[in-house]
Amino acid sequence: MKNFGSMDRVIRLVLGLCLMALPFMTSWLASLGYLRVAISAIGLVLIVTGIIRFCPAYTLFGIRTCKLNRTDCAGGHFV
Repeated sequence: MKNFGSMDRVIRLVLGLCLMALPFMTSWLASLGYLRVAISAIGLVLIVTGIIRFCPAYTLFGIRTCKLNRTDCAGGHFV
């Protein structure tokens, strides 16, 4: 079940890619081992949730950013 819309997906994918690339593009961050891994992990989580269009945190808090009458949020079925 998808729980966020297209704009949220694009933001997650772009931000995730930027966070994954950031430690390798800046010299001051590349020297910080654990922080570099943490930032890359956050980027990876954003990319994965953007691809599968499901965010467990949204489910916990009851957030849904997609329109209920759209087929792209209901897995091909109207809600």
